[in-house]
Amino acid sequence: MASYDRPRAGGSPRPLETGATWWYAAVAGEAPGSFSTRVRTRTRRACLGAVLLLTVVYAGLVLTATGRRWGDAAVTGRRADIPVATFLREHPSLAGFTTASLVAGAVLLLAVGLLRKRYVLTGLAGGALVTALAVAGLLQRYAPRPRPGDGAGALVPSGFPSAQTTLALGIAFGLVLVVPHRLRAPVTGAATLWAAAVGAYTLAAGQHRPGDVIAAALLTLAVLCGLVALLARRNRVRPARRAGTPLRGLAVTVPLALAAAAGLGAGIMLLGDTLGLPATAPYDPAELRLAHRCGQALAAGVTLAAGLLLLGLLRHVDVDGGPVPYRLGGPFVEAAGVPDEEELVGPFTEDRDHEIS
Repeated sequence: MASYDRPRAGGSPRPLETGATWWYAAVAGEAPGSFSTRVRTRTRRACLGAVLLLTVVYAGLVLTATGRRWGDAAVTGRRADIPVATFLREHPSLAGFTTASLVAGAVLLLAVGLLRKRYVLTGLAGGALVTALAVAGLLQRYAPRPRPGDGAGALVPSGFPSAQTTLALGIAFGLVLVVPHRLRAPVTGAATLWAAAVGAYTLAAGQHRPGDVIAAALLTLAVLCGLVALLARRNRVRPARRAGTPLRGLAVTVPLALAAAAGLGAGIMLLGDTLGLPATAPYDPAELRLAHRCGQALAAGVTLAAGLLLLGLLRHVDVDGGPVPYRLGGPFVEAAGVPDEEELVGPFTEDRDHEIS
């Protein structure tokens, strides 16, 4: 601060105290290099990237004849995959168990937020979940796609994106907002594994194509990243405390990363062998079985990768609390002779009642 700055006439009679620095926190949140700006930038880019990938998946797997033929082959291949078909036939209760798990997950999300008295964050998590389901419903109803009667060869009604996977991932990603930061990695990682299992069941049961599950993962990721970007824009994020190495999350995140890499790698390797299906039947059962396994691998890999990406973006970001107060170091603070950094509550010196000329 310049030496010719003068005391402000009619200054505020209330002294500035720690915790009452909302104006300085707002200024800090809008600074180009501030923590909130960095979080907003990377989550906004992740949101736009997910939307772009969702558009590519829609164009490639829904609008093109090759993509539709591959999706139909993956649906038909579930019958040629004898172990999967036998398992589903011997366990018909899986359908009810999947529905019950979705209901239990939604109740868990609501209960955790309410028990921790994080009412606003619980409402935001629920709003993100409803938004993702609403967008999925609109895409299922109004997104242009070839009709089954025009020679497209559709075997099941198009469910792009999958509502079940959207709901499961919406619950898993919503837990990021309501659970404590120290438990975020294990809880969200385990919930993402459960969501991937829900998507795998819908594929094995013939309810959805692989592209539907992939689109649901990208849609949910875009909605949650957009919500976090909005929170950062409102300066409602702060750096998380780093109390040692978070080893408790490695038990879930490491298997999550390995499963995502294995799924994406296997799916990409098998994709080249399954895209060359003939335009008309009959198809080789071995090729259909390969297409089904390729779709399962890609869908699981994308779902798990979406959860890992969200955890990586928010690794050191805490949304459970207010913004960090603005603190300033440097020659001005040193010149003021302030002994302890904890006493710094703003960009001004101990006088605290100055006007920048």
